[in-house]
Amino acid sequence: MKTLLKIICNSKVKYALVLLFLLTLYIYISAYSYVSAVSADIEQSVFRLHVIANSDSKEDQSLKYMVRDSLLNYMNTLCTDTTSKEEVIQIAESHKEEFYQIAKKTIEDQGYDYDVDIKIGNFAFPTKTYGDISLPAGNYDALRVEIGEAQGQNWWCVMFPPLCFVDVSSGIVPEESKEVMKENLSDEEFSLISEENDSQITFKFKLIEFFQNNNIFTAKK
Repeated sequence: MKTLLKIICNSKVKYALVLLFLLTLYIYISAYSYVSAVSADIEQSVFRLHVIANSDSKEDQSLKYMVRDSLLNYMNTLCTDTTSKEEVIQIAESHKEEFYQIAKKTIEDQGYDYDVDIKIGNFAFPTKTYGDISLPAGNYDALRVEIGEAQGQNWWCVMFPPLCFVDVSSGIVPEESKEVMKENLSDEEFSLISEENDSQITFKFKLIEFFQNNNIFTAKK
């Protein structure tokens, strides 16, 4: 123990320890700043749709997809030609009652009496993949559809850029939607969320996940 204390008290060792501490602090601050900037840009560039089932029972999960399909059919007439996130949010706000009525009718047509809660706000999401696009965990603006107790598994997509309006069974994201997303993100940010990345980009995506999932950084408006 005394030997260890002597080593620590040595001026050269103390200097090295200070340098190591400062280097570690610099790396942490740099990583934090990177995650903060990139997460904020990605989160502010998309508007998501989130449908949550009443429970994880087979029947409730099936009902969730029926509600999803009914909503997407209606939204497809409203949002496919939109050019900005703000426009989509405005449309969603002005049609909340229609969304409720469509979801409620679908539920009743299937013989259920669950209520539906339609919310538009900023919500926490885990990392999610849609086709060849992956969005890191974070807080995103979204239209949330809660069926009944909303205790079941959820389904999500992106209303802007319009990733929802594709073949949901194949999950193929159209190139037009990718182009809109590219216009709203830097080249590196788009590389982070697409599968067209290298090991360095993959590491950066994992870095964002690490900060978000461990609550080291939470981007909020």
